[in-house]
Amino acid sequence: MLTAARRGLAGAALALLLVLGTVGPAGAALRGGPDVECPAGQNDCSIWDDDPGTGGNTGGGGTGGDTGGSTGGGGSTDGPAAKCQWNGRALPCHDDLLGWFNNGDGCYYKLAEPQPSVVEGKQWYVKTCNGGDLGAQETVLLDAAPGGFEAPPDPAELARQALASIELLPPRLKVAPRRGKGPGLVGLPVWMWASPGPNYFGPLHASKTDRGLTVALSATVDQIVWDMDNGDQVTCTGPGTPYTVDGPRAGLTSPDCGYDQGYAQARTYRIRATTHWTVSWSGGGQSDSFPLTRTSNVVPIEIDELQVVTG
Repeated sequence: MLTAARRGLAGAALALLLVLGTVGPAGAALRGGPDVECPAGQNDCSIWDDDPGTGGNTGGGGTGGDTGGSTGGGGSTDGPAAKCQWNGRALPCHDDLLGWFNNGDGCYYKLAEPQPSVVEGKQWYVKTCNGGDLGAQETVLLDAAPGGFEAPPDPAELARQALASIELLPPRLKVAPRRGKGPGLVGLPVWMWASPGPNYFGPLHASKTDRGLTVALSATVDQIVWDMDNGDQVTCTGPGTPYTVDGPRAGLTSPDCGYDQGYAQARTYRIRATTHWTVSWSGGGQSDSFPLTRTSNVVPIEIDELQVVTG
């Protein structure tokens, strides 16, 4: 345990290290400065911090991300299980062009218009197989409607489609002290924060409508859990506060998301964090909610021993 004098000296040392760390070549801003953004349309940004992150996943109820940014939307299979599937691929149970899907044979069916001929007790259907491949299409005469034909919209399926239309991104992390600007010291507080914004912390909203039925969905982060790489975890309820070397709390603890006691041993630690989302939906007289997680890249932090000079 540091004495008050040593902790005061250490706090001054931390502030000095971070001040010195802000002076560097112009190109340093490209290596993880606070204003760095990913190129348009690119979710996995490998220049967010001083060192490219490694690992990561877009946990869906757990699935994941890489270097602070793979996507949980745009076709994600997180959330409600798909009611209609073919060869492990989720499909819409109804398609305006193809008709209704039959899980029994993996084909869509739609009444042929006009009917090629009149056959008592039977109807002609346009049958599109192989999960909707238009090259596998034929007209067939059936005694009865196939399974799933003219089934009403499934609210859970619409919720899954609504979820697939939004992006729940892994957190993009920053820490102070930063290895690229100078090491931290044993026993000193560590600040952690992540990019704010709806795709990282919510709230996000989406809806999906099919044949008059609308399902509304919302997603928000309840907490972010930081793994400090020494067996400790820190849970925060928001993205945290960025550290500034000239701020009112320079050299002190973070006001809302920090590892206040600091590390007890000198070495390089690899920090990562996981956001815990709650996704809720309602529509068609049904509702549900479920958890999802998104895990960040790894951010290194170097911790050195505190050297005290005595007279």
